[in-house]
Amino acid sequence: MLRALTALLLTIGLSGPALAQYVDPDVLQAPVAEGASEAAPRASTGGATTLEDILARQNGEVVDDSYRSENLGQDKPVYPTDSPLFTRGGPSDADLWRAMRYDEADIRTQNNGPASHTLIQDGGMRWLEFRSGPLLFWGAIGLGGTLAVLALFYLIRGKVKLDHAPQGRYIERFKAIERFAHWLLAASFITLGITGLLSLFGRKVFIPIFGHDAFAAVAGVTKWVHDNISWAFIIALVMIFVFWVAHNLPDRTDIKWILRGGGMFGGGHPPAKKFNAGQKLIFWSVIIFGTSISVSGLSMLFPFQINLFGHTFGLLNDIGAPGWFGQGPLPVNLAPQEEMQLAQLWHAILALVLTAIIFGHIYIGTLGMEGAFDAMGKGEVDVEWAREHHSIWAAEVEAETTPRRKV
Repeated sequence: MLRALTALLLTIGLSGPALAQYVDPDVLQAPVAEGASEAAPRASTGGATTLEDILARQNGEVVDDSYRSENLGQDKPVYPTDSPLFTRGGPSDADLWRAMRYDEADIRTQNNGPASHTLIQDGGMRWLEFRSGPLLFWGAIGLGGTLAVLALFYLIRGKVKLDHAPQGRYIERFKAIERFAHWLLAASFITLGITGLLSLFGRKVFIPIFGHDAFAAVAGVTKWVHDNISWAFIIALVMIFVFWVAHNLPDRTDIKWILRGGGMFGGGHPPAKKFNAGQKLIFWSVIIFGTSISVSGLSMLFPFQINLFGHTFGLLNDIGAPGWFGQGPLPVNLAPQEEMQLAQLWHAILALVLTAIIFGHIYIGTLGMEGAFDAMGKGEVDVEWAREHHSIWAAEVEAETTPRRKV
């Protein structure tokens, strides 16, 4: 009995290495990854990733992983389902998982939506690290820095007052429908900004103060409000574009306005039409950034149906744009989940930039300039204000109508 047991143990010990893991002989001949040392050929690892590959990837270097991405088993014989299972599964399992990793597996699920065929994609960690790191840090710096600069400017410069006393006679600045569009845009943007910031910074700020349960309840309401108020923002964005685009086209007067810093240099306010160069910059920032924010928001409202980045990256590669900055080609074969991750980051970055710009717009329209709020608050401005800030426009209006006095 003892002799039989000893013979059995020896047989298992000798055959164990052969059964431990199936190694494809073709993989042993796969090329060494770029940057990998010749002292550690791929054959020494049984076709697996080498230490040099791992270290290079950790350093952010580009590693040639074709030895994995091209070894998906399509040309290999199909192993029978009743083949013996080794310690790491059947011999074809590695091919299957590699195919999933590179989105090449023919997967069928009950939900056959665009994202259902991609079971594994590694863009999520890059998205999470950027969202919880640089995006939060630089977002806070950008918004906080803008408020600090505006506060410092107010302490130094104070409110920009009229050079002469108001006359008490008024001319129409904006019609009621224009003011409605403006305030609809302003109210929806402020709501979207608050709910968006809560979603972005909630885990870092809200949870430590109020706890996870409170944040979960608030986040659910926040998402619903954010998604639905977005339609008001899009409608208002279209309205102000239609109303004011003709008045915001660049012209020769804008150059002089910019060179004189809107009146901060050279004494007095430079001539301006209905909108000066500063207001035109605000207008086009709102239109361009707001449109891009809206489109990226729509792609998230209808996930996996509006893909923005793969095609765009392809166009940029075609004109060689990445090379202008010393970069390699941008990825074009993006998984549906990666499209959503990039859309979320783009949406957040542009929203933060536009919020900082709007901080300046709100400052000028309230604390920063005497009489500026009347234009949108009441729709009328004092003749003296109009002549000092928009002299060309004021002359045109006074030639057509007579300024009226308020009772």
